[in-house]
Amino acid sequence: MTAARTDDIGPLPMVVPAEGLPARVRIHEVGARDGLQNEQATVPTATKAEFIHRLAEAGLTTIEATSFVHPKWVPQLADAEQLYPRVEGIAGVHLPVLVPNARGLDRALALGARRVAVFASATESFARANLNRTVDEALAMFEPVVARAKESAAPDDLVHVRGYLSMCFGDPWEGAVPVPQVVRVCKALLDMGCDELSLGDTIGVATPGHVQALLTALNDAGVPTDLVAVHFHDTYGQALANTLAALRHGVSTVDASAGGLGGCPYAKSATGNLATEDLVWMLHGLGIETGVDLGRLTATSVWMADRLGRPSPSRTVRALSHQEQ
Repeated sequence: MTAARTDDIGPLPMVVPAEGLPARVRIHEVGARDGLQNEQATVPTATKAEFIHRLAEAGLTTIEATSFVHPKWVPQLADAEQLYPRVEGIAGVHLPVLVPNARGLDRALALGARRVAVFASATESFARANLNRTVDEALAMFEPVVARAKESAAPDDLVHVRGYLSMCFGDPWEGAVPVPQVVRVCKALLDMGCDELSLGDTIGVATPGHVQALLTALNDAGVPTDLVAVHFHDTYGQALANTLAALRHGVSTVDASAGGLGGCPYAKSATGNLATEDLVWMLHGLGIETGVDLGRLTATSVWMADRLGRPSPSRTVRALSHQEQ
C-alpha cells in the first residue's frame, strides 16, 4: 500500500452544488469504536490512540472513542479506561463513548466523558440477541442511565446523550421493519431524555424511498429532523444513495467510519459501515462543508489498513492511494 495521493488528480471532485441540501454536514466518526470492535484481533491501545489523534488532525470534530461495555462481551474494547485518558482533551473534538448500562456510565463519567450513547433496537429479535431483553425491557434499562447522565453534571457542563437505534430498516430474523414500530422506539428514546437519535441500517438493506418514508413519519410524530442522524451500512451498495436521500430531507449529521471499518455479525455479506472518505468525496462534490481534509483522512485510513494487514474497502481510499484491489 502506498501513501495517499490527492495532488495529482487536479481539482477533483468538481464542485457542483445541488439545491435543497444542508450547507454543512457534521460527520460522526465511528471507526475507532464501531469499526475496531468488529476486528478479530485486538488493536493495541497506543495504535487506537494514534488513530483517534490522526482522525482529529484530518479535521473530524466528533470521534466516537470507545465503549464501556463489559470486556467479556467486547474484548476488543476492554482497554477503555486506558485509552480514554490518552485522547481526552483534544482541542475542538468531541469524544462520545458507548455506555450499555449504569456501570458503563459510571466508568465513563469517572474519566470525564461528557458525551455518551445508549444502544437500543427497533426489533424484538435483535433486542433479544444483543441485549437479552425485549425492546421495552431494554428501554426500561436505559431510562435511569439517561436520567443519571443528564443529572450528573453542572448546568454549564451537561452530558450529551445519543440514542442509537439498530434495525431501523430491516432485521435478519424479522425481515422488513414497519415504520411505525421504529417511530415508537425513537419517541421513547427522546422522551427519556436523549439529545440525538442515530437511525441504524444495521444490515444495510435500506433504500432511498424507505429512508424518506421513515424521516417523514418521524416528523409527523413530532420528531424534528435536526435531532436525527443516519448510520448506513453498504451491504448492498446503497449507503451513499440513502445518505443523499437523508440530506435532501434536511439531515445534517451522518455517521461514517474511516476506511469503511466495521460491519454487522448478523449479515455475512455486510461490507461494513459507510466509509468516511466516500462520504466526504460526495459531500465536497456537492459543495457541502465538512471541515475534513480528504488527503489526511485517506492517509490515516491507509495507515490503519497497514496495521490491520489488509486493504481498506473504501473505494475512495483505494482510488487515492493505489491500494491493490
